[in-house]
Amino acid sequence: MIDLTKLTAQCMHTQPYRWAEIGNLYSPHDAAMLAQTYPRDGFKTVSGYGGEKDYEYEARQLVEIGTQRIVNPEALSPHWLRLAHALCSASYRSAISSLSGVDLSVAPLEVNVFHYGPGASLGPHVDLKDKLVTHILYFNESWDARNGGCLDILNSSDPDNVATVVTPVVGNSAVLVRSDKSWHAVSRVVEQCPSSRRSVTVTFYRPGSVSSMWPSDDQTLLHPYDDGPVVGAFKGEGVHGGA
Repeated sequence: MIDLTKLTAQCMHTQPYRWAEIGNLYSPHDAAMLAQTYPRDGFKTVSGYGGEKDYEYEARQLVEIGTQRIVNPEALSPHWLRLAHALCSASYRSAISSLSGVDLSVAPLEVNVFHYGPGASLGPHVDLKDKLVTHILYFNESWDARNGGCLDILNSSDPDNVATVVTPVVGNSAVLVRSDKSWHAVSRVVEQCPSSRRSVTVTFYRPGSVSSMWPSDDQTLLHPYDDGPVVGAFKGEGVHGGA
C-alpha cells in the first residue's frame, strides 16, 4: 500500500528543525480509493482554548497505542484496512527509523484519523516530550491553500513566522522529529470550505507513554462525522497531535 522507497530515498531537512516532506506514497488507484473511502465513523470532537495553544478538530482512533489493534475494522474499506496493516508493519517502522535517524524499534505506535471541518485549526506548538517522531499523511483529493488547513512548518512560536507550507493532498505527507524547536500548526479552515481537511497521524512514543488523545478513562460518546461546522463537545487537556 505504501511505497516505502519514497521514505528511504528522502533526506531530512535540518532547518528550522529535522523534518521531511514525502509525496506520492501510493499508486494512483490506491490514492483515489483512500480519498474516496476516508473514514467517517467513531469520531469525537476535540477542542481547547486559552492554554498553550488553541485546537479544534474531529478525531478517530485507527490503531490503539502500543497494541497494533485496529479500531472498528468492520467500518473500514479494504483499502483502509490495508493501510492500517501497512502502518503496523516492521518494514514501515524500519523505513521511518531510517529516514528520521531515530531508533523506533521498541517505540509504541499510535495512529489517529482527523477531520478538520470549517473553523477547525491547530495552533502553534511543539509536540509533547513523550513523542519521538510523527508521520502526518493527507487524504484530500484536491485542496486550495486559500481554504486554510495546511501544515505550517514554523521557525518559532509565532504563527506568522512560516518556513514552509505543506498542502493536505492524498499521497503527500510530512515527518517531524520532535524537539524543543519543532514548532508547527494547522491554519484555520475557512467557513466556506466545501470539504473537511483530512489527515492521519502516526506517532511513535517513548516506551511507557500513554495516549493523550485516548486516555483509558475517556467516556466521550463517539459520533459519525458529517460535513457541518465543528462544534466543541469535548474539552481536551494537553492533547497535542492532530496535525
